Amino acid sequence: MPEVLTAPLVVEFPFTRSLGPVQSAFLTGLRERTVLGVTCQDGRVLVPPVEYDPVTAEELSHLVEVAPTGTVTTWAWNPGPRRGQPLRTPFAWVLVRLDGADSALLHALDAPGPDAVRTGMRVRIRWAAERTGAITDIACFEPSDDAPPATAPVPHDGEFADPVTGITAPARLDYTYAPGRAQSRYLRALADRRTVGERCPACRKVYVP
Repeated sequence: MPEVLTAPLVVEFPFTRSLGPVQSAFLTGLRERTVLGVTCQDGRVLVPPVEYDPVTAEELSHLVEVAPTGTVTTWAWNPGPRRGQPLRTPFAWVLVRLDGADSALLHALDAPGPDAVRTGMRVRIRWAAERTGAITDIACFEPSDDAPPATAPVPHDGEFADPVTGITAPARLDYTYAPGRAQSRYLRALADRRTVGERCPACRKVYVP
């Protein structure tokens, strides 16, 4: 049987989207080192904020500021960071419930090894040195000894100077492509400086490739 042909293939493009008022306030807040959540009808505070209640589908707009510290609710160790991930050294993916929030935020935790990570550990945000209004304005989380603050979330009007109104995020898919029988014959023929096609059994037309 002929060897199966394979080849690496990369599909990459920028994904550009506009932001509604809630997402705009959240990302602009990160640029200003402020973490905003949104309050649901039942009083839950969601971070990251969403524009519609996931339970009732009601539109949400009541923003509150939460603390930059929180608690790890679950985690997984990443021993080999890949292109585009937050850190270049091994790290933990963590879900962090920030103080004042009722939902968890997914991000990276900078830790020396899996033995240094546990559910329930206290962490804090490490802000990026240069911030532009993106989730990457949070460089990562780092371990913290800070106790949970006694104060409740603080109402916030979501107003900032020069708000972020849109984002462009790179999308990239790396995979290995394996052609089928007909394409494999076509590619092998090209290697021999020949061009082959395949005749359709119904219409009798010859298609190349």
